[in-house]
Parts: sequence; structure tokens; C-alpha cells
Amino acid sequence: MNKLDDFSYHSVLVLGLAKSGTVAAKLLARSGKKVRVNDFKTKQNDPVVQELENANIEVIVGNHPLNVLDGIEIVVKNPGIPYENIVIAEAEKLGIPIITEVELAGLLVQSPIVGITGSNGKTTTSTLIYEMIRHSGQEVQLAGNIGNVATEVAENLKKDEVMVMELSSFQLLGIEKFKPNISVLLNLFEAHLDYHKTFEHYSHAKANIFRNQTKDDYLVYNADDDDVSELVQFAHATKVPFSTKKQTSGAWCDDDNLYFMSEKIIELRKIALVGKHNLENILAAVSAAKLQGATIEGITQVLTTFTGVKHRLQFVDSIDDRLFYNDSKATNILATSKALAAFNQPTILLAGGLDRGNDFDELIPYLSNVKAMVLFGETAPKLEKTAQMAGINSIHFVDNVKHAVQSAYNISEKDDVILLSPACASWDQYRTFEERGDMFMNAVHTLK
Repeated sequence: MNKLDDFSYHSVLVLGLAKSGTVAAKLLARSGKKVRVNDFKTKQNDPVVQELENANIEVIVGNHPLNVLDGIEIVVKNPGIPYENIVIAEAEKLGIPIITEVELAGLLVQSPIVGITGSNGKTTTSTLIYEMIRHSGQEVQLAGNIGNVATEVAENLKKDEVMVMELSSFQLLGIEKFKPNISVLLNLFEAHLDYHKTFEHYSHAKANIFRNQTKDDYLVYNADDDDVSELVQFAHATKVPFSTKKQTSGAWCDDDNLYFMSEKIIELRKIALVGKHNLENILAAVSAAKLQGATIEGITQVLTTFTGVKHRLQFVDSIDDRLFYNDSKATNILATSKALAAFNQPTILLAGGLDRGNDFDELIPYLSNVKAMVLFGETAPKLEKTAQMAGINSIHFVDNVKHAVQSAYNISEKDDVILLSPACASWDQYRTFEERGDMFMNAVHTLK
């Protein structure tokens, strides 16, 4: 079991529980630290409170009193808690460092780390890299924003076992020393501005993935994305570009084949994963996997069989010659744009969710094949305006995703695509995008 040796702080506040906070608190306690936990939503009678107290951890729940900072040397913050939070704001005023549990994971790991970030495609790319390395005979673990708590994986990681980490801007904002051996920056798009406030702040958070890298490390980046190309200019890592449009010194493709440097990897027609946007994810994954020592055999085995990740443009079923796709992970406009671009046939779009203050005009060029829209959630009125501007006359409002499936089916015809791609976060109605996607899939299966 790996130890948290290179962590000089003794008195630690873990702010926000959920799974990552609970794991981090226990790790710190096992490492001999004095740990205090503060969570607003957890109730005193929650079993996790007793569990933590049994581990000699002080637990304060139900409110955020400022005295939770008394005697504290560092705060380990749940990534989702905004910096406007009263405790975080006070900690910043007092000069107390604020990190996320990803920093702790980095301190635990002595073996190679591959870190992946970007506005879209992180989960698909992370999964591809993991599978390519695994099918090449190396031991590897998948962690981070993809669902497995980074510190939990890192603590039990074996020597020389590779750790592939999906990293959000929220997580990357809270690092000091964290450094992947291979970092991947997929794309940049205006996302999470309710949290970061400006695109510049959001981009700088993403840039933390390569901030501590040296020339001995690698930075895989999207050479077709102008914002990414500008951001990586001053990185110290060895840069490895990928492109769907031109030959590069990294990964690229022509009309027929995919290459890494000058080496042919696979014929494009043999790749199982559909969608132009996924070709970018594949190029990024091939780059990172090859840099980590994956074999062509291992890479091609994955590319010829992998058809996608749950909730990411996932084919659900065909019912009466209607094709149902679950893209609940599409929590912003760019993701939905890419999903729509993957289809040429008539499409019924199911969309809506949390209102983060943006409009949806950027969707209009991608709505040419959309014959109808079924809308739900806080943003339904805004999406209605976008649909009208795009010349879509068939617009329907429903209470939730379950009702959206029935409504879409009722107005559909043979060979239509019925696509859940909300362009919004789920938190106005659902705890997670996974919960939203599961409701969609259950409703589809009920139709059958």
C-alpha cells in the first residue's frame, strides 16, 4: 500500500464529503494527520459520520461555521464546491492552501500517470487509453473524474502499474505539485462558466495539467483547436500534436489510414467507434498509448471492437426501425453539436437541463437534420427560441426525460434517430448525467 509521505501538512480540513471526500479523509487519518471534515448537506445521523468518527476524524455537518478553519494548515476541497463558498473564501483570505484530492493521489503514485482533460471527450479518450495499454500487456488502472476515486486507486497501485486519470477543470484547479508523465489536452470550449466565471480562468485551470511537467514528460494536444494550440505554447513538456486535418509529428490521418508519426496504425474503415469527434479522441488516445509503450496489436484490437462508453453517444436500441441513442454526457453545446454531426438521417433531439446563463445559438448550424425537438428542464424556453430560429416547427415540451422518450416516439417515423443529447448539465432535475441517461434507457426499453 502506497504511503502519503511527501505531505508536510499536519492539520487538514476536508471540505465536502461525497465519495472522494470520505476516501481522502480516511487516507489522511491513516497517514497520521489530524483531520476535520465539514459538509453542509450530510445529516448527523448519516452512517458515514459514525464511520469517520470511528476513524478518529472530527466531523462537522449541517452548516459551514468559519471556526472549522481554526488550527487548519490546508484545505482539501471537493471539486464541485465553488470558491465563493464561505469557508473557501475565508481560507483564501487567511492564506491557507486549497487543494483537491487529485493532489493527494499524485503524491501517492510512484509509477507512470497519464492525465486526460478537455471540454469534451475525456471519458471516451481515457477509456480508450486504458484499454489500449491493458491490451498491450501492461498493468493499468483507471481513475479520477471517470468514477473511481483517484486517491483510492493510487493508494493501492502496484509498482510500475500505469494510472490513467480523467481530470476535470474543477479537480485541476486544486493542485500544487501534481504532474502526469503524459498529459492530454483534447479541446477547449466555453464550459462551466458559472463556476470559473471567464473562459480565460477555465482555460488556465485546464492548463494546470501540464503546469508542472518538464521536457522529460509529454503533452499530447489538439493541433486543430486554436485555443489549445495557443495555451500550450509555453508548456515545458515535449509536445506531441494530433490532427484530423494535416500531417503532424504526432498522430494524424488521411482519407484512408491513421498514423502515429510515420507509422501506420490502422485503416479508418476498420475503426468501430463512429463520429468525426471520436476520431479526434482516437488520435489523442493512440498518441498517449504509444508514448506509454502500447503495441500496435493492442491498439488495433481496441479500435476494431470498442463502440463507445455508456451515456456517450451510446446506441441503446432499435424499435420499429427508430434508432435510439443516449448521449446524456453531452452537458454543453459543443458535445451536442458533435453528436448531431454524427448523423445524416432525420433526427428528433431531446434536450434541456440546468440553465447556466448561456443561449444556444451556436447549435443552429448543426440542426439541419433535426425534424423535431422535445424539450425539458430549465433551459426549455431558450432551446425553443433556438429551434424556431433554425426553422424547426415541431417543438414539444415535457416534464422529464422519461416523458420525452414517449413524446419523441409518438412523432417519429421509420429510420428516424431519437437522440438524447441535452446540451446542459443535469442538476436541475437529476443528481447526475448518469441518472438522466439511465432514465432515458429505461424508458426506451419500456417502449419495447
